[in-house]
Amino acid sequence: MPIHYQRDDEHIVLITIDRPEAKNSADMEHFKQLREAWDRFAADDEAWVAIITGVKDAFFTGADLKRYIPEITKLQHEIAEGGVAELHGYRLDDGTKAVLRAAKIWKPIIAAVNGFCTAGGMEMLGGVDLRVACPEAKFSVMEPKRGLFAGGGTTVRLPRQIPFPQAMEFLLCADLIPAQRAYEMGFLNAIVPREELLDAAYGFARRITANAPLAVQATKQSVWEGLGLPLSEAYRNESKISSFVFQTEDAKEGPLAFAEKRPPRWQGR
Repeated sequence: MPIHYQRDDEHIVLITIDRPEAKNSADMEHFKQLREAWDRFAADDEAWVAIITGVKDAFFTGADLKRYIPEITKLQHEIAEGGVAELHGYRLDDGTKAVLRAAKIWKPIIAAVNGFCTAGGMEMLGGVDLRVACPEAKFSVMEPKRGLFAGGGTTVRLPRQIPFPQAMEFLLCADLIPAQRAYEMGFLNAIVPREELLDAAYGFARRITANAPLAVQATKQSVWEGLGLPLSEAYRNESKISSFVFQTEDAKEGPLAFAEKRPPRWQGR
């Protein structure tokens, strides 16, 4: 299986893109597997945080253009002819869901960027919450160099996530940006040696799982939804989410554990 999914007993999931012969790019089968991995993470109540990474010298480089374009073209034709939404186990939206599903999950997601992150990799990165990278990692919104357009959210999200001039350097120059420059732009949380990359990602994950899972998820939801709302509506949305959190069992457990000077026992409800 080129997309590996592993959950440990600390509520942390590791998703690994393992297709080094194609720089961890995806054809239809691998997009399907990646979408299924995100769906599995979202549905698992015992999975609180996910880490996504790649193997060898690439993180994720989007669609394998040599295979994916012919495959999706054929599928579009066959689906149109047959009047169905799914064929041979594939759906037309597998690629979109694989890349953008992370932004629709309120559980925190951490990217451990081990190498090249381009095209769909940048689109996926725009939907995760924390990013750590090794010094060898490189980032690029390279679509303009191919006469294409980064239409998976990058042109919308990147200027909201880093300062405007830095975002426009990324988007308009379409250069490969080294990890140190990406860190200086505010695009990364940390740069660590390659051999320490997963340890650093797990370190962030454990700091998150020490907190109440529903409160963490609600916080992420409020932030991401708020970015797309006028300020007054974002405040109202935050208030609605806050009301839900204060009615949970974990909201009772947290103050009680503090008063009793013991670690909290989160139930996720």
